[in-house]
Amino acid sequence: MKYPVREGLAKVQHSAVHLEMRDVYTPEGPEFARRRAGHRYNNDPANLPNWWGTWRDLARETTARGVVMRRARIVSEPVTDYIRYEHDITFANVAAGELVRWLPRREAADIALPGTDLWMFDGSSVLFTYFSGVGEVVDREWCAEPAVVELVNSAFETVWQRATLHEEYKLV
Repeated sequence: MKYPVREGLAKVQHSAVHLEMRDVYTPEGPEFARRRAGHRYNNDPANLPNWWGTWRDLARETTARGVVMRRARIVSEPVTDYIRYEHDITFANVAAGELVRWLPRREAADIALPGTDLWMFDGSSVLFTYFSGVGEVVDREWCAEPAVVELVNSAFETVWQRATLHEEYKLV
């Protein structure tokens, strides 16, 4: 399972949802280092990192098949520098066909959330991603247990309804 998200997107027929709940991911990554050094994307696709083309092509291919891709991010406010970086590059997710919304953590306090980030495909299988304390991926696990899928679906839909569209979300 080298690229499980890619595998899930290759098989999905109707919907793919991604729930992100961390305030920092891969803090030692080269792109985040560029951000800390002053680089900004400025809504310019020419400024995107090299790996972005692979994701863009995959998202475009997936949405061209009629799959709705939604990404929801639960964030602490004031946001971390890493979330500022993610917000800066999210124009590219949207241009590739993803729908993206942001929800302040305070507004998610009463939602029964899964314990980690995830992808859910066609409302029938979930791919959990487990991270180290500093935000590095340490493992992934598939789950199709109906009770778990139902919890994930309920949590995601509640987050989605409360969240703000990317284009309207203002960083605090």
